[in-house]
Amino acid sequence: MSAERNARRLTLVLWTALALSLLAWMTAGYSRSLCVIAVLPLFAVLNGLARGRRDTYAWATLFTIPYLVFSITELLANPAARGVASISLLLVFAWFCAMALFLRVSPARRE
Repeated sequence: MSAERNARRLTLVLWTALALSLLAWMTAGYSRSLCVIAVLPLFAVLNGLARGRRDTYAWATLFTIPYLVFSITELLANPAARGVASISLLLVFAWFCAMALFLRVSPARRE
């Protein structure tokens, strides 16, 4: 298997794990509707990630910033959410790194 294919699979696995971790915020006292609303924007990048489109991978790295900020804020400010916040923070960072890895190993295609 190629490094590009492995990086794309890793990105999709981490995308799924991140979406599930955002739904797990219900255990920290957040409402179900708020957790679902937090997951919905992730679907904007799913098609491009699944197809291996480099432009989607490039702008999706910026897409991680609100999730990073939210996770760090809750980790520091909300003692009840520290467990789920640390898991979400780890997954967001890993998802970012996997997308950067994909961009690194995939060849730039001229179209």
